[in-house]
Amino acid sequence: MEMKPPSTTMMMTERENDGEREKAEEENEGTRENGRLMLADGSLGDKGPKLTSGPGQVSNGFPSSTSPQSPREGGGGSTGGQGPLRTLVVQQTSLDRPRETWSKKMDFLLSVIGYAVDLGNVWRFPYICYQNGGGAFLLPYLLMAVFGGVPLFYMELALGQFHRSGCISIWKHICPIFKGIGFAICIIALYIAFYYNTIMAWALYYLLSSFRPTLPWTTCSNSWNTVNCLRYLSTDKNVTWTNSSTSPAEEFYTRQVLQVHLSPGLHQLGAVSWQLALCLLFIFTIVYFSIWKGVKTSGKVVWVTATFPYLVLLILLVRGATLPGAWRGVVFYLKPDWGKLLSTAVWIDAAAQIFFSLGPGFGVLLAFASYNPFHNNCYKDALLTSSVNCLTSFLSGFVIFTVLGYMAEMRQQGVETVAKDAGPSLLFIIYAEAISNMPAATFFAVIFFLMIIMLGLDSTFAGLEGVITAMLDEFPHLLAKRREWFVLGLVCVCYLGALSTLTYGGAFVVKLFEEYATGPAVITVVFLEVIAVSWFYGTTRFCNDVKLMLGFSPGLFWRVCWVAICPCFLLFIIVSFLVFPPEVTLFDYHYPAWTTVLGYCIGLSSFICVPSYMVFHMLTSKGTLKQRLLKGITPEASFGSQRDGLVTNAV
Repeated sequence: MEMKPPSTTMMMTERENDGEREKAEEENEGTRENGRLMLADGSLGDKGPKLTSGPGQVSNGFPSSTSPQSPREGGGGSTGGQGPLRTLVVQQTSLDRPRETWSKKMDFLLSVIGYAVDLGNVWRFPYICYQNGGGAFLLPYLLMAVFGGVPLFYMELALGQFHRSGCISIWKHICPIFKGIGFAICIIALYIAFYYNTIMAWALYYLLSSFRPTLPWTTCSNSWNTVNCLRYLSTDKNVTWTNSSTSPAEEFYTRQVLQVHLSPGLHQLGAVSWQLALCLLFIFTIVYFSIWKGVKTSGKVVWVTATFPYLVLLILLVRGATLPGAWRGVVFYLKPDWGKLLSTAVWIDAAAQIFFSLGPGFGVLLAFASYNPFHNNCYKDALLTSSVNCLTSFLSGFVIFTVLGYMAEMRQQGVETVAKDAGPSLLFIIYAEAISNMPAATFFAVIFFLMIIMLGLDSTFAGLEGVITAMLDEFPHLLAKRREWFVLGLVCVCYLGALSTLTYGGAFVVKLFEEYATGPAVITVVFLEVIAVSWFYGTTRFCNDVKLMLGFSPGLFWRVCWVAICPCFLLFIIVSFLVFPPEVTLFDYHYPAWTTVLGYCIGLSSFICVPSYMVFHMLTSKGTLKQRLLKGITPEASFGSQRDGLVTNAV
């Protein structure tokens, strides 16, 4: 939202002459109605409440980068024998609506943590970790975090807090010709909302099915079960597990919840599952009433949704550690295979994992930080929240692999055989089955699927808030007073867009969106964002902005990361996607070649906004080609840079 600064300060010097003082007060009579008159030494005129300003501050309460005193002032300074000059500050209060802010600092921190810590921390990190050398994977993971993920995280928080704008309107203050990046981010966020919330609908289906004495995925006598279903418990010593066997949990997930057996593939998705449609409707209803009023409401909701998963993770960790065979899973999880570090795939997975885990480039960090106080220490916030995110991923590995070791002990198989499933299957099949064999299975099932829902809700709140903030800031006169209706329309669009993921073949659509439609596009967008900020806006200017907010400038490490290392980090991921395209399979379905083309077309539909806006900007700007290019890369005056007192001295 392009807003005027809440106060503009103008310093005027006048001689100590009563006639001239009265004249100046008469000239500023209209100004005083909306502002205050204040002398530089802290004294006030006849009107207005007294304002106090500390050393180095102007009357708006922020430290001034320019000395408020005229160079001609001094202890014994005089001009023509007519007395010393004094400085008059006129503070003008803006009539624009003030920007919404977080009620508490913890609201912001929990919102960022809830956004960064999502379902991927629970299923993706443990799987990638053991697949890429166990404990040895932590080395490339930490290196990619330190030199790539955290600097990007810090940069976005600082940009959002300084310019106080969403991901669209912020570009007028950075590099106007790159404004298409903001529109691309909003489209990507919509695509994510189309499939991500469906996973929560699956979890809600499981949650509702858990409120019964016997969990439905523990028996083979249900209508959806096949002859290959093999029921076994920890007490069944005579049961032999074979490669053709399917567990009750697997058949409940594939044949009852997803019903993928009714769809041959993406070319024939089948009908919409009304049960999942109702579950998703309930999820979006919660989302709407959590974000419709802005960060004042969502900041309160995250006190539950962001903290409850940690309580459940600790409970499940303690329970898993006491299961027989748990040590086998932990050893498999952490045993280092240093030879794997010589593989390029390991470094690619580490870079992609830390990027998608921290989540820069989705417009969320810009939006959340824009509601912070101007002098909030976003540097400490970046270090704290990114550290919590990485530690949560590491903790989740223990929660998952203690249970996988237990399952391997029960089946008399290796952990690598049990842990062959990645993604949602790891939660909805393997973990759900392990829970069903525990004492108090209903209790653990309820809290586990509640945790999954809350992990997903935090990320959905954040993703949609990024879109909402961007649109409200870009079109304030149209949407600012109609936020509730705009949010309702946005949620309805997301629900309608998600209908294809609720069909019998909906799981195939979810996988397609996850692999192709969002990943490569958002990484490319963030690559351009880093280039625009570091090379066009300039690292020096950006560091000066940070110094204006925090009182200190980022060090050499951060400058080098933003200018060189982060672009190389992102370019490395982009090239890896192109050189090593993922081979997508789900259950027994191998995605045909045309689905790959379809996936990249969906991803391109968002990224196309960037070059399209560049062309639009060049065509609509006035002047010669050189003047148009210069205008496209020249930032406009920033809200943040004005608010700290651009002071002028007028005689």
